[in-house]
Amino acid sequence: MGKKQHSKDRMFITNTEWATEWGGAKAKSTSTPFKRLPFNCCALTFTPFEDPVCTADGSVFDVLNIIPYIRKYGKHPVTGTPLKQEELIPLTFHKNADGLCFLTLLFSTYLRSMHSMIELIVVHA
Repeated sequence: MGKKQHSKDRMFITNTEWATEWGGAKAKSTSTPFKRLPFNCCALTFTPFEDPVCTADGSVFDVLNIIPYIRKYGKHPVTGTPLKQEELIPLTFHKNADGLCFLTLLFSTYLRSMHSMIELIVVHA
């Protein structure tokens, strides 16, 4: 046993310990990866919608969920900006035999890129 065996035993946390092990920089692997919400889901409840409405930024909600939320908080649930019921745009989706949303112009089911298509339609309409 050496006489300096407990020289690193301290009753406080050093700057290096804090930065590497406690409150400082964390490993990037601890964050969850970004996942886009499925196209046929409400952005408020994350469940498939029945009567979809859209906002100007392209967020799609179920009308039964967004109306009470707007009445209570008066804000957009995703962005936090003020939102009125008059700003909601009703959407019409067609469903195929499997119950998937179907794009009648292209005769195909919706893809991940349809979010940006709705944003373009809403902004330029």
